[in-house]
Amino acid sequence: MNSQQQARPGREAMTGVATGRRRRGRGEQPVVPDTEFTSYYGKPVINGPVWKSPDIPGYLFLGGLAGASSLLAAGSQLRGDTRVATAAKTGALGAITLSVGALVHDLGRPGRFVNMLRVFKPTSPMNLGSWLLAGYGPLAGVSAASAVTGRLPKLGAAATAGAALLGPAVASYTAALVSDTAVPAWHDGHREMPYVFTGSAAVAAGGLGLLADGERASTPARNLALFGTGLELAASRLMERRLGMVAEPYRTGRSGKLLRAGELLAVAGTAGGFLSRRSRLARALSGAGLIAASALTKWGVFDAGIASADDPKYTVVPQRQRLREGS
Repeated sequence: MNSQQQARPGREAMTGVATGRRRRGRGEQPVVPDTEFTSYYGKPVINGPVWKSPDIPGYLFLGGLAGASSLLAAGSQLRGDTRVATAAKTGALGAITLSVGALVHDLGRPGRFVNMLRVFKPTSPMNLGSWLLAGYGPLAGVSAASAVTGRLPKLGAAATAGAALLGPAVASYTAALVSDTAVPAWHDGHREMPYVFTGSAAVAAGGLGLLADGERASTPARNLALFGTGLELAASRLMERRLGMVAEPYRTGRSGKLLRAGELLAVAGTAGGFLSRRSRLARALSGAGLIAASALTKWGVFDAGIASADDPKYTVVPQRQRLREGS
């Protein structure tokens, strides 16, 4: 018995994760120093998203452009700005077609998208998004076809109104889609993410309107770009401040550079839209910059999510903080 009670070399360390706390009772003391837990061999502790680039960031960007463009088309139509209205309608149709194409390509088979329409599941953002796209796409198509051909104007007007009603949901539902994951940078930002995506979509649609030219016609586009830039910047700052350490991928690395470049282009493009009313070339450059800014934002958000999923600290540290606060 005495020999069993003697300490054996290499066996004094406690098992399990070292927390640096002293054990109560029997006078046992931890001999492992305080360490910051990451994961076994630094491996991710969650299953990262299987979504690939450029399919999914392209899907996020193009869907936002389509939804916001339908709003711009309806507003321009009411003002009698047929040039911008037609450009926005055709742009919405092209963007939503490419967006669905990118989604189907990422899914691997078109049948997988169709299969999501076999059921209606309100708790699934992907299922609701599929139904939303299935309803919005035909409306955008009829609206664009009527504007280009000049036929069936009443049907075209009804389709334009319907697309405009669904447009905000099309532009923002992808925020719920990415937030409904275990990816820290996406999930923890679920409060502000819809506003970030909506603002980014408005920036893109405003850029499309400026590209359509026409000094008078670009007024709604300039206002939409201003609204989108302000909303995106405000929501991004609030999200980064609230997330704390989890927001690091939004500020550092490749994703941080993409997001900062997108913000600079959005501000420059918006300012250029208001300052270049007499220069067609300057308006076109501003419009292109705004569209690029929206794309950079969506790519930056996507890359930030991937980075946060790959690094275990963005999962482990917040969990420990929540446990300490709840205890």
